[in-house]
Amino acid sequence: MAGRILIVDDEADMLLLLKRILNEETTHEVVTEPDSQKALALFSQSPFDMVITDLKMAKMDGIRFLEAVKQIRADVAVVIMTAFATIETAVEATRKGAYDYITKPFRRERILMTVEKVMQWQSILRENQALRDALAEKKGFAALVGASPSMQSIFERIRQVAPTMATVLITGPSGTGKELVARAIHEHSRRGQRKMVTINCTAIPEHVLESELFGHLKGAFTGAWQDKKGLVEEAHESTLFLDEIGDLSPTLQTKLLRLLQEGEYKPVGSVTTRKADLRFIAATNHDLKADMEAKRFREDLYYRLNVIRFELPPLKARPQDIQLLSYHFLEKYARLNQKEIRDISPNALKALMAQDFPGNVRELENVIERGVIFCRGDMLRVRDLFLEDAQKRCEAEPDDELAQLPFKDAKDRMTEQFHRQYVQSLLQANHGNVSRAAEQAGIQRQYFHRLMKEAGIEADGYKQKDER
Repeated sequence: MAGRILIVDDEADMLLLLKRILNEETTHEVVTEPDSQKALALFSQSPFDMVITDLKMAKMDGIRFLEAVKQIRADVAVVIMTAFATIETAVEATRKGAYDYITKPFRRERILMTVEKVMQWQSILRENQALRDALAEKKGFAALVGASPSMQSIFERIRQVAPTMATVLITGPSGTGKELVARAIHEHSRRGQRKMVTINCTAIPEHVLESELFGHLKGAFTGAWQDKKGLVEEAHESTLFLDEIGDLSPTLQTKLLRLLQEGEYKPVGSVTTRKADLRFIAATNHDLKADMEAKRFREDLYYRLNVIRFELPPLKARPQDIQLLSYHFLEKYARLNQKEIRDISPNALKALMAQDFPGNVRELENVIERGVIFCRGDMLRVRDLFLEDAQKRCEAEPDDELAQLPFKDAKDRMTEQFHRQYVQSLLQANHGNVSRAAEQAGIQRQYFHRLMKEAGIEADGYKQKDER
């Protein structure tokens, strides 16, 4: 794979020689700069795989340049050249992190061999980083939680579809886990050792999306000051996940269809067709059949995408998974926030089961994360979840947990509940004015603030609109 090489030497003839050798024998992009300080600024602004620098230079010698470059990016390969080779400077350069040390005059083959070794090394580094990134994420089915028949059916279909090269279309409401399914399919495929490349077709403006997807050539449009590799090229021999594909413009739908049919595409500003070996997974919360009837989505593209289809159910269609998901998210966010919260109270589970969750699994995850943040004990309770009407509904019912507690603990819990309700009532009556609420309660403003803080209550939520 072609890389980028920065050559720094205050001798113009040497720069020309090296650039000619590398341009004739390799496909790497070569950038030369005689001024070491300008070269350092260039390196900090643009990514390079390799730096070749002279040892003796006027403004900054090669050792200092090596140190400065390594501070910016430690994994870049730096090769030092010099006509004044000594064992001491070679040892120092190696100790400072130089990849190689070349003496002048050098043979053409010596430079070419060094460049080839560096690029192979950089390729291995990128592969290792991709693997580390993949391991850092929630892998496989671990991120997909569900014991309901509908989810078990999805797990089984993932096992069947993942090893194939079939194009997959994932549909379902927002927040149901479409990207998690896509990731599970990719990670259980033959390409799972490579990074899945994702593009959100909604998040990027249309005029930018084509360049992001297919790349562009230098000068293709205003601001295109250098060639840019697109996500299609980045996903070569891996998986390209097109999220929210229902929002793709008609123009890009046409270009994507060609990529799906022929495996061909053109970067913006290019007249040359390129090939890409990709596995396609797409997701949408749109009704694509309705979009086809309304002429918003191409029929031929739909049938190209709809080879294997996964329809993810909303959370309300699998309520038996709410408890399992709640404990899954409790463990996740208790660990992230370093809290010793091990359980969810029966009343809290009852409140969660009673919710519709229009935002589906994502909304439930947000509720549990918020609960973990506000929870002050070792058990998540209704008051921690801040669910609309749920707290009043559950508190109106007998609290069967109280009977399990010693008198002092039960009294403390009821006192906390009283403080919260009392503070809320005062703020409501005084439209969020803390000073008036404290005065009405007959307590100091600082103490009232402390009660608010302990209950996790903000005054802004009770202020009238014209006061905000």
